[in-house]
Amino acid sequence: MNILTIPLRNIRRKPSKALLLLLVFSLGVMSIVALYQVSLVVGYSLEKKLTAFGANIVISPITKKLSVSYGGFHMGDMLFEVQNLPEKETVQAIRSIQLSDRISAVAPKLVTMTTIKNTAIALVGIRWREELGIKSYWAVDGEFPQQSDQVLVGSKAAAGLGLNSGDSVTMFGRNFTVSGTLLETGGDDDTVVLMDIGVLQDLIGRPGGTSFIEVAALCSGCPIEDIVGQLRTRLPNTEVKALQNIVNQRMTSVQFVQKLALSVSLVILITAAAMVGLSMLSAVNERKKDIGILCSLGYGKKQIFFVFCLEAGLIGMFAGFLGYLAGFGASFKVLEYLTLAEGMAPQFSPLHLFFACVAFGLVATVAAAYPAWKGAGVEPSTALVAL
Repeated sequence: MNILTIPLRNIRRKPSKALLLLLVFSLGVMSIVALYQVSLVVGYSLEKKLTAFGANIVISPITKKLSVSYGGFHMGDMLFEVQNLPEKETVQAIRSIQLSDRISAVAPKLVTMTTIKNTAIALVGIRWREELGIKSYWAVDGEFPQQSDQVLVGSKAAAGLGLNSGDSVTMFGRNFTVSGTLLETGGDDDTVVLMDIGVLQDLIGRPGGTSFIEVAALCSGCPIEDIVGQLRTRLPNTEVKALQNIVNQRMTSVQFVQKLALSVSLVILITAAAMVGLSMLSAVNERKKDIGILCSLGYGKKQIFFVFCLEAGLIGMFAGFLGYLAGFGASFKVLEYLTLAEGMAPQFSPLHLFFACVAFGLVATVAAAYPAWKGAGVEPSTALVAL
């Protein structure tokens, strides 16, 4: 018998109590690990869903602006040296950055003016698949365009022009059918006519041209500034702007979920640590005979303190091992039950398993420090009286 085997002997002497303590602590570890895994997946899934409510980065060509005024009367701003962004090359450059896995959607747009029923109106060319990827909140009276000769009209534009689904309009000498009217969004989309960008490029003689490109980026895994910086490096002659208000709103939502999981985990951890402390305190009171024997064999206070801490540490490490495996498995069931996982699943990590064993072993040791100190402080004469 030595100082390293004494804790194992103590655990074997009262297996039911040791198993109960191990079970309680393992359940606490399992809950913490499951919450951690679920928070990671939910955070990713939540941010990915939020990208369907608009882009958070806008890429546009560098233009010069001149403010026109006379006699104190401001007549507006005039843009000159306006250039197009080549769609194919720009999209490829966006998709080739180092953090391309954080890019959720790339939606190019071409904007021009046209006349419908003697009324000037903005005409916007888009890629329907990409646009609907960042604007899933769009709803239409009718249907989204399925053919190249179909257009979608914003709610205010439709009301002003008197257009309804199925009506025909002429633009640039070509007839188009209104497939549907966009229900009110409260944004600029209400006042424009939307069509396929490829068709619009051919109509106005700007093949492959775009006015600007909207990018929806996932920024929970890295700062949005890193993505913007890489885009500026790849697209030096463009203006890359991050819409910070949208970024901050999304990150606040994601961080709320993660902070909530962290708060619950801390409560569970403190409760489990308190159980370990109470159990070791009870063990100290029950083992006064053992303490007396150890004292008679020449063990000092430091050795007795070490024995109790080591026993708690072993239980904590084993609970960390079992709890991590159980929590990892439970996270799949939780996500399946809540139907929250989308495009991401919990990832097993041997490094995290090792960290869980060490971390929860330390937590159990710290929780047992006071009972161990109290046990080490028992006077040998008091302990020996119990023999």
